[in-house]
Amino acid sequence: MRHVVLAVTMAGLATMSSAQPVERRGAADAPISSSVAVPVPTRLVYVSGTVPDAVDPAAPAGSVQRFGDTATQTRSILRKIEAELAAHHLGLGDVVMMRVFLVAPPGQARMDFAGMMSAYREFFGTAAQPNRPARSTMQVGALVDPGWLVEIEATAAEAGR
Repeated sequence: MRHVVLAVTMAGLATMSSAQPVERRGAADAPISSSVAVPVPTRLVYVSGTVPDAVDPAAPAGSVQRFGDTATQTRSILRKIEAELAAHHLGLGDVVMMRVFLVAPPGQARMDFAGMMSAYREFFGTAAQPNRPARSTMQVGALVDPGWLVEIEATAAEAGR
């Protein structure tokens, strides 16, 4: 019996040590990966749609001034996602997929993609954190709070550790 337990333990350790890393494909200078392959077995963490914290709680409820512009909101959200992942012993480098929902700022017909990207590039594809997730970005008509311009969902994978 002891040999069986030892054999099973050794097989488990061999499997854990041979885990393959996440594979990211795409142009080296692109801010996102064109695809991400997550090997089996992998632990996935799904972060629900995350919205910004108020930067000016004194501003009127439901106003963009309360939460900031698109870049400010994106930065706030990515910090919150980073903290949520840390609770799972993961980081932004483990994010394999993101979905970004943007609302056009008041008085504009189109989403502020450049504002979102300026904040996004502070967190992904940097020297300190070179990994880039696959990502979808879309303009939506509205989010729950009229002051929110950004909501982000993320999926992270723990593989090959």
